[in-house]
Amino acid sequence: MNTTQLAKIRAGRGFFAALDQSGGSTPKALAEYGVAEDRYSTDEEMFDLVHAMRARVVTDPSFDGSRVLAAILFEQTMDRDVHGVPTGQFLWEDRQVVPILKVDKGLAEEKHGVQLMKPIDALDDLLERANRHRIFGTKMRSVIKDADAQGVAAIVDQQFEYGAHISAAGLVPILEPEVSIDSPHKVEAERLLHDALVTSVGALSEDAVIMLKLTIPTQPDLYADLKADPRVLQVLALSGGYDRDEACAKLGKDASMIASFSRALLEGLRDDQSDEQFSAQLAASIEQIYAASVDKQPG
Repeated sequence: MNTTQLAKIRAGRGFFAALDQSGGSTPKALAEYGVAEDRYSTDEEMFDLVHAMRARVVTDPSFDGSRVLAAILFEQTMDRDVHGVPTGQFLWEDRQVVPILKVDKGLAEEKHGVQLMKPIDALDDLLERANRHRIFGTKMRSVIKDADAQGVAAIVDQQFEYGAHISAAGLVPILEPEVSIDSPHKVEAERLLHDALVTSVGALSEDAVIMLKLTIPTQPDLYADLKADPRVLQVLALSGGYDRDEACAKLGKDASMIASFSRALLEGLRDDQSDEQFSAQLAASIEQIYAASVDKQPG
C-alpha cells in the first residue's frame, strides 16, 4: 500500500472521478458524449472511443490532484496507455491522482429485493495485474432495490467477503452496496444497510482499511459514525442517477461524504466540443463537485 496515496485520500480534500463504465454501460456513456453507435461496429472500436474520451478527461489541465483525489478505472483503461504511459502510472506521476480499479463483473438477477454481484472470476489474476500497475485499491458494486433485511444482509456479507480477499492482496477495497434512488422504501433500506455496515465494520481487525461508496442518504449524515471509524478511509457518495446539480445539492448537506461521481462528472462533455469548450465545461464540473465535497452547507 502506498502510504502517500493513503494519506492523500484520508485527508479527503477533493473527490473521486469514476471513469469505470464497462461493457454494458459504455454505449450509453458514449451516446451521452455525442458518439452514436454508428461510429463503431465492434467492441474493440467502442472501447477505443471510450478510452479516447477518458484520456481527454484525465489529460485536461483541470484534472489534477488538487481537487481530484482518485480515479476509478475500468480494467481495459488500466491496461491501456495515456500519452505513452500506463494509465495508472500517468494518473499518479503526472496528475497526483490515485488510481483505483473496478473489479466486479456485473449484477446477478434480483432476489430478496437486491442484486448481488456475479462471481468475480479470476480475481487473483486481476489483483496481481493491479499490483503490477501500481493500483491503490478496487471498487465493486451491488444494488439494493428494496428494504428486505435478508437481501441487505446478503449484499453486505458478499461485499465484505470479497473485500477481505482484496485486502489480503494489498489493495484497499471500496465496497459499493448502492441503494436505488427509486427504491419504494429508500429510508428503510438505508437504515438496514447502515446497521449491517456498522456490524461488519465492527468485526474488522483494528488495522483494516476499507472505503464505502454509498447512495447519498435521505437523512443527511446517516453514515457519519462509519466515517468516524478509523478503519473507514472514506465514505464516498455515488450520484445514482441524479443530475449533477441535484447530486451536488444533496451531497453539500452531508458532512460525512465526498463525491465519487461518474455520469454527473461527465455531464455536458461532448466529443464535438473544441478543446477550449471541453476544458471549460470539465473545469466547471470539477469545481462544482469539489465544492459539494469539501465546502458543506448543512441545512
